Amino acid sequence: MTDQDLIPAVQVTSGEKFVNEKGITAIKDGIKTSAQSADRLAKPDWLRIRVRGGKTYEKVKDIVHEHRLATVCEEAKCPNMSECWSSGTATIMLLGDVCTRACRFCAVNTGNPKGWLDPDEPANTARSVQLMNLKYVVLTSVNRDDLADGGAGQYAACVRKVKEVNPETAVEALTPDFLGVLADVETVVDSGVEVFAQNVETVKRLTHPVRDPRASYEQTLAVLAHAKRHRPDVLTKTSLMLGLGETEEEIVQCMDDLLAANVDILTFGQYLQPTANHYPIDRYVTPEEFETYRQWGLEKGFMEVVSGVFVRSSYRAEQVLQKNNVGL
Repeated sequence: MTDQDLIPAVQVTSGEKFVNEKGITAIKDGIKTSAQSADRLAKPDWLRIRVRGGKTYEKVKDIVHEHRLATVCEEAKCPNMSECWSSGTATIMLLGDVCTRACRFCAVNTGNPKGWLDPDEPANTARSVQLMNLKYVVLTSVNRDDLADGGAGQYAACVRKVKEVNPETAVEALTPDFLGVLADVETVVDSGVEVFAQNVETVKRLTHPVRDPRASYEQTLAVLAHAKRHRPDVLTKTSLMLGLGETEEEIVQCMDDLLAANVDILTFGQYLQPTANHYPIDRYVTPEEFETYRQWGLEKGFMEVVSGVFVRSSYRAEQVLQKNNVGL
């Protein structure tokens, strides 16, 4: 160990501007510090996460870091990271760890990568999936509005490489909206994925201010509908966060809109405010309410509805092809 190894890394406070190791200027956790930061609600008893660890958790962490992979597990401060990594799975985030958008619910760093791409990303991703022995992998990504195709080409290259190295592995692509450019959607859908996902995130009324102005409720619905129309054999999937101020009537309307777009799989989870700078929580949805919404969705005709306090769009995603409501 050298003296340099003993020097602690510079700590960046949430909301501050910084320059990362790739030379990209970004905002830590995506949202600038605001004097209007809201008071955060006290968490109820059911919001207790059982932290896991062990050899499998450490193995996944080492593989992810060794191959310079960003994971949404870490970048978005997912409450299920301990459970998933201890089970030997991870959701890999492509196209770097700096997003060109600044959605008010999201803790991923925001900036302008100015066209930066890692040429080794497809090979590193495929090798990591192989080392983790995954039978199902979720590949997600930041938004890359700085790229002409929104990153669709790199995304598809990663999927194809994963399939080449791991022919038995099923792939879910949880993608950006590509600014609604349907040709870019087709690029990813045609790359060999079993599941195509794009998150609507919230009900129509709350899309703005919750999501970045470049995203829209209608744009996400159009992307999902086109993916299904283009490749009917590919399952389509989306996710809603609850606790942002939505009403039950709006939840029902959103379900109907998604079914009209032929979405197969829907997930519901509790919104958890990443930092005091992010969009405030309106309420904590009870486990009983989540079960009610799950039943509503199944009765309406979704193939699967995964609904719960800690559910995120990738939660138990590896079980989706079993068509047993991911073991719930």
